[in-house]
Amino acid sequence: MLLSFVQGPADVALKYQTIGRAFDETAHRFALREALVVPDQQVRWTYTELKRHVDLLAGGLLCLGLSKGDRIGIWAPNCAEWTVTQFASAKLGLILVNINPAYRTSELEFCLKKVGCRALIMAEKLKSSEYLAMLRVLAPEIDACAPGQLDSARLPQLKLVICLGPVKSRGCLSFEELLQQGTATDRARLDQLADDLQPDDAINIQFTSGTTGLPKGATLSHYNILNNGYFVGRGIGLSEQDRICIPVPLYHCFGMVMGNLAAITHGAAMIYPSESFDPVKTLQTVDKERTTAIYGVPTMFIAELATPEFDRYDLSSLRTGIMAGAPCPVEIMKRVISEMNVSQITNCYGMTETSPVSFQSAIDDSFERRVSTVGRVHPHVQVKVVDLQGRCVPRGTQGEIHTRGYSVMKGYWEDPDRTREVLDDAGWMHTGDLGVIDGQGYGNVTGRLKDLVIRGGENVYPREVEEFLYRHPKVQAAQVCGVPDAKFGEEVCAWIQLKPDVSCTEAELREFCQNQIAHYKIPRYIRFVTEFPLTITGKVQKFAMRERMTLELGLSEQKTA
Repeated sequence: MLLSFVQGPADVALKYQTIGRAFDETAHRFALREALVVPDQQVRWTYTELKRHVDLLAGGLLCLGLSKGDRIGIWAPNCAEWTVTQFASAKLGLILVNINPAYRTSELEFCLKKVGCRALIMAEKLKSSEYLAMLRVLAPEIDACAPGQLDSARLPQLKLVICLGPVKSRGCLSFEELLQQGTATDRARLDQLADDLQPDDAINIQFTSGTTGLPKGATLSHYNILNNGYFVGRGIGLSEQDRICIPVPLYHCFGMVMGNLAAITHGAAMIYPSESFDPVKTLQTVDKERTTAIYGVPTMFIAELATPEFDRYDLSSLRTGIMAGAPCPVEIMKRVISEMNVSQITNCYGMTETSPVSFQSAIDDSFERRVSTVGRVHPHVQVKVVDLQGRCVPRGTQGEIHTRGYSVMKGYWEDPDRTREVLDDAGWMHTGDLGVIDGQGYGNVTGRLKDLVIRGGENVYPREVEEFLYRHPKVQAAQVCGVPDAKFGEEVCAWIQLKPDVSCTEAELREFCQNQIAHYKIPRYIRFVTEFPLTITGKVQKFAMRERMTLELGLSEQKTA
């Protein structure tokens, strides 16, 4: 009997190297090749120019007294400064804390406190998000303090706030000024400091929501994410000749690992079409910059294909790319291949806690394999599928996906109990995802053990939304589930029990959520009910909620790979 256990090839060695060392090697090897292009910022830097900005920022951060192990948050959209910060912090051994640009005050406060950020690099605003105004709610002391000397009652560990943009704000340091603060002596120390850093050191914290209702900080090392980025890039055949269109967010593994780290480990160019996803700008950028690769979650590709005058854009330069972050509709994969010229597009599966990719289809896989599976297991990674008793099941049998190898996180930041829930003594990461491995070793993700809702590539854990809805004075009980959606894959649905003798409207609840939780977590569908479907032991049957709403709304489940 062939069991559902697979392990990736080991013909190419893992890189036991820090991100800073890898970046410098690439910058030396491909000095005059374009490294970073951000049209909206008029940025077009070679690897030499990018390295100069990285070293200037590293010197400035060193001058401020930051040192190995300090946590530095970044709360900003896709921009050149994000990437400069990513590599500058890695050179100093600072732990970069990715903060979702959609977060609001309560989420920002939790993240900064949870990991004890000493510094925060932030944009002033993005669209309707007034970042500085939100920070002032949490730390009003910033208006009266000297730059770099914040003393906040609610954020006691945060001392340094660094703002992007041309306008200098009270109590904040300017990013541009910081580039000039480091001395020649500070920058000369970078090589010396590099010798003290180790590949196994923590270098990145990414927040992922959990069943407890509060985000958990998945802690990743140089070794984790540098290698994953390298093998993702290798999987799509990257070289120094490639130019990657990266419309996916940098705060997520898709952008900073599969995008930036895949690029720098192969000498490719990173190209950001816009601060946040814009289908027209993405297509324009592919056309004007002659990009050879494009990334996106399914909803991004759907929006691009639906763009008016789609046919006017010349996409003939495209060769490869990645669709991931959510279940990939088979028909959309087919259209991307045929209509966008991405003949070698691949499908990936993984999770933040595994750096993120565990499975990836190959550019030379058959058409059917590439559109209907998540490919084979990644190099140096092991995956098994187990039953409810933890026993490995035969090939072709559904069970929970477990992953082991170099890519598995160090753990959740200062949360050993939650870490033990998902990471066992043998090193297996229990993903909570249901899947099947076929006789040839190809994987398919078939569902989730947990109630995770994936809306347009964003993970929404119902418990987190429920906990917030409980704060409303009229809400007695709340249950949240996902329902199918043609555009986003899934949408958030909330069933609400009100307290006795009160009335409430859907609009009132949505207004309560506005500017308090990220927009993608706000329920699209709200139903006021008197009871929930329960098991005999009193547990809520969320699958029954989903089925009832799917029928009531006339929705249909999306066929996915």
